[in-house]
Amino acid sequence: MIIMNEKIVSKSVEDTLEIGKIIAKNAFCGEVVTLSGDLGAGKTTLTKGVGKGLGIEEEINSPTFNILKCYFHDPLPLYHIDAYRLEGVRPEQKNIGLEEIIEGNGVTLIEWPMYIEEFIPFDSLSIEIHNDENENRTLLLSSNSPKYFTTIKELKEKFGC
Repeated sequence: MIIMNEKIVSKSVEDTLEIGKIIAKNAFCGEVVTLSGDLGAGKTTLTKGVGKGLGIEEEINSPTFNILKCYFHDPLPLYHIDAYRLEGVRPEQKNIGLEEIIEGNGVTLIEWPMYIEEFIPFDSLSIEIHNDENENRTLLLSSNSPKYFTTIKELKEKFGC
């Protein structure tokens, strides 16, 4: 099995939005992107970029208190999950329909994926975002699925270090 790992750097909010737009440009039905990392590192900003890239005009904000926000748009809807509030919840209590969304007909971005690992497909795109001391963001991209390799390569070409 081939695993692709790359490190890229966002130097601004605009860069983070552009990273999201590149993810959207290559988006496909059933895509799952997990977003983990520091608080305030830009997970929701990256999701806003994906939304812009998909042509979604609604304001995208964090679903922290809702857990899930859906943005229905053709050709691909965007599902934004923030699993932070599911920390410590027993697996049987997490059965709130997230699996159906994740396996659904759109693009799913999941913040704090470690709290719903049991629902995340093995062949997703993982993005870890970390704040640097100079206000840049380092993004670690990883996937074992060739369906994400084009996206990772494009991001590396544009934002690689």
